[in-house]
Amino acid sequence: MGPLSHVKIVEFAGIGPAPLAAMLLADMGATVLLIDRVADAGLGVTLPRAADFTKRNRAIIRLDLKRPEAIAAVLRLIESADGLIEGFRPGVMERLGLGPEVCLARNPRLAYGRVTGWGQQGPLSQAAGHDMNYIALTGALHAIGRAGQPPTPPLNLVGDYGGGALYLVTGLLAAIIHARATGEGQVVDAAMVDGALSLMTPVYAMKAGGRMSGPRGHNQLDSGAYFYEVYECADGQYVSVASIEGKFHAELLRLLDIDPAALPAQHDRASWPKAKAILAAKFRTRTRADWCALLEGTDACFAPVLSMDEAPAHPHNLARDAFIDVGGVVQPAPAPRFATSKAAPPRPPGSVDAPATLAAFGLSPGEISALLG
Repeated sequence: MGPLSHVKIVEFAGIGPAPLAAMLLADMGATVLLIDRVADAGLGVTLPRAADFTKRNRAIIRLDLKRPEAIAAVLRLIESADGLIEGFRPGVMERLGLGPEVCLARNPRLAYGRVTGWGQQGPLSQAAGHDMNYIALTGALHAIGRAGQPPTPPLNLVGDYGGGALYLVTGLLAAIIHARATGEGQVVDAAMVDGALSLMTPVYAMKAGGRMSGPRGHNQLDSGAYFYEVYECADGQYVSVASIEGKFHAELLRLLDIDPAALPAQHDRASWPKAKAILAAKFRTRTRADWCALLEGTDACFAPVLSMDEAPAHPHNLARDAFIDVGGVVQPAPAPRFATSKAAPPRPPGSVDAPATLAAFGLSPGEISALLG
């Protein structure tokens, strides 16, 4: 079930973008086999299995990749795989005997997906790092934050997940399509620094076009503009407004009962602080619930700022089944959605049958027994 139901992926355990990329593919129906380590190798915080959402929807086997028989088993799996995901430092897979040359020799149609922070080449390629380091090099981190404050880390959404996982998935799918058309596999080098920089393309375009000319916190989309901002309410909760277009801006002022003549021209940057003070004072006169009753669902471009505890209960999220229960744990639902090739509901981490998955990769009952024995 799902649009990728005829795709098979071998995933090597990692952190950050690699497991999320594998989850996305598995959510869309791909058969993904996760090769986990025999013991924790310092991969960061260990989550309880039920809470390790990014490992949902795939079978898990444990192999000691320092043993020749384990490497032989992996190469056997790779023979029938469409794609491979690994997130080690450059050179690790080669030292294990599982580098691209070896794997592509075994399966010339393989899409060999590699996700790293700095990329496979370059002066920083062997340096340790994390999401914030990678986006720091792209200009993204410098651009995020309020005026007069240091840059604000945007969780690890921009580097690990936006620049890493999503670009790895895009690259893998493109390479699989290419391989099915030509019979030619290839390496996909998904560097988080490259992906994050690619995500910044529209922002660099705004800078080149003069629409992002001020320092951090003084521009339209970085909290400089009063019409693209979050405001505190009477109860200490927050709401967001993003009424950029003129007609939406006019609707916001109408609903807030603010005379447009009391404000300067919308795009007069020098007057944005004054206008922001007027809107801040207005929003502090009512609770978040009051503002939701007035503004939610209008063309004022409004939404309450919900906590992670509140988001699952919002009526819009409920109506779209944006959160689902998987094994008794509420978590974000798969995305995007497909009209006809719908995938099966996600299965909890560790619940997918390993023997059946190995059989899907073409292993015989004897090979499966020897591998899992």
